[in-house]
Amino acid sequence: MESQLKELRVGEPRLEESEANGFPHGGAGDPYGEDAGSVNQRITPWMRVVASGAELLRDPRFNKGLAFTEEERDHHYLRGLLPPVILSEELQVERILRNVRKCQDPLDKYVTLMELQERNERLFYKVLIEHVTELLPIVYTPTVGEACQKYGIIFRRPHGLYISAKERGKVLDVLRNWPETGIQVIVVTDGERILGLGDLGLQGMGIPVGKLALYTALGGIRPSACLPITIDVGTNNEELLNEPMYIGLRQRRITGQEYDDLIDEFMTAVKQAYGEKVLVQFEDFANHNAFRLLAKYVSTHLTFNDDIQGTAAVALAGVVAALKLTGGSLADHTFLFNGAGEAGTGIAEMIAVQISREANVPLEEARKKIWMVDSKGLITKSRYESLAHFKKDYAHEHEECKSLLDATKALKPSILIGTSGQKGTFSKEVLEAVASFHERPVIMALSNPTSKSECTAEEAYTHTQGRGIFASGSPFDSVEYNGKTFTPGQANNAYIFPGMGLGCIISGAIRVNDDMFLAASVALGEMLTKEQLDRGLLYPPFEHVRDVSAHIGASVAQTAYKAGLATRLPQPKDLLAYARSCMYSPEYRNYR
Repeated sequence: MESQLKELRVGEPRLEESEANGFPHGGAGDPYGEDAGSVNQRITPWMRVVASGAELLRDPRFNKGLAFTEEERDHHYLRGLLPPVILSEELQVERILRNVRKCQDPLDKYVTLMELQERNERLFYKVLIEHVTELLPIVYTPTVGEACQKYGIIFRRPHGLYISAKERGKVLDVLRNWPETGIQVIVVTDGERILGLGDLGLQGMGIPVGKLALYTALGGIRPSACLPITIDVGTNNEELLNEPMYIGLRQRRITGQEYDDLIDEFMTAVKQAYGEKVLVQFEDFANHNAFRLLAKYVSTHLTFNDDIQGTAAVALAGVVAALKLTGGSLADHTFLFNGAGEAGTGIAEMIAVQISREANVPLEEARKKIWMVDSKGLITKSRYESLAHFKKDYAHEHEECKSLLDATKALKPSILIGTSGQKGTFSKEVLEAVASFHERPVIMALSNPTSKSECTAEEAYTHTQGRGIFASGSPFDSVEYNGKTFTPGQANNAYIFPGMGLGCIISGAIRVNDDMFLAASVALGEMLTKEQLDRGLLYPPFEHVRDVSAHIGASVAQTAYKAGLATRLPQPKDLLAYARSCMYSPEYRNYR
């Protein structure tokens, strides 16, 4: 079929070339330019056969709805299958927005957008890209949390691959059932720790689906190169086990060696099916698995854990941006974390690494600037033997503090970071205490969704008399205090992971290291303007996030080349221009 398609292209104009680098606009892994930034090249809509008629209308990758031209309707047997009117993609966007906006319930908006993705892929991404600030909270956090909780009820059409414990010994066969072979990015979860909502089993699939929608919309990764996967090993959620609409295995979670063998089979099969350069992003695994799985596979696969490393990178970028307002270096500040799970310790470690490099001190010394409070109080040396391994590096000598407020008063932190998943833990007393010690305290309430946030934006600004520098994990509206309007920053991982994926793909990276995440943090921090800082923002507005992703992708790729981890040779002369040229465009293509 490919040879036939190449023959069809005889006489057609060649793909435009990037002026900066001489690379085809189709970019990495897109030889026919189907998802290129340029829309001038006419293409043939085909999978295994050339798509036409009703089959073309049912294929979300090529369906254009009422935007098919008169010529296309003739050539592809669409006469009579569509109303006679021809609507532009722009008018279709407007119609979709009307339908979404008339929904009162955010979950109804989510379902409307997911149904659009199922029938018209390019229109879905055009709507999302052009209205990302409005729709990101719908497609991802916080609405995706409710969608996962009710996934069995709103389930329409399967998204991604479902690999259950029943498929042990057959995982490679399951991967080969997926119709696309050029997979570049996989987001995988086992559903045990979905956002701050706990064990949702197979219903956690909403997270990989949402993440990969953002990989495309924000990072420009082709949809056909993305694969969401849920590994269903059961659930310990009694409510789900007793729910008639639950669509996962009705059994307790498998653990121990049986669990490890399934994950190992999966990671081996991924390489066999898609090669050394497929990026595997671990998402929402419970703490007891997340750290050890990352440690096990980071040296053998192109992989990272977004909850540990992605959250850390975006948090560090926010802290670095805040330094422009607080003054001083990272080493001049005292950090206090409320929550010592994978997100908290991941952020802490990345901050410690950056302090170590900036101040030229050993990592062990840098860690002493960082303190943590967990469910039992301040983590200290006296608790060392009972601590989980990932907490032990942050057990310092100090007297016992049973509460966050006690620890705040004792340590006088200038930067307070919440990753506990516990609503309201940044109480009025805690915020007032931080504000009493420092003129411009930094408060980062990073837990998702909004219902789990340590405090609201209004509480942060009010209880610090408008002096606090605030960022959250989920979006909050602007706050007016004493006649001044504050715009809360959102420390959303969506700033980091799409650009990370783009950087890995354009460089052909075979591994991810810490330097690549540090490069992503620095690139993100540099995107912030003085005017944005003056408005209280710690992150660029989301309407510019594709440009942010391009800069991050170029920085990540540059770091991969320097570390000898890149395989796409020779290195492009202008990585930023090349990154932009490889980004997916949602504009409709013309069919011959």
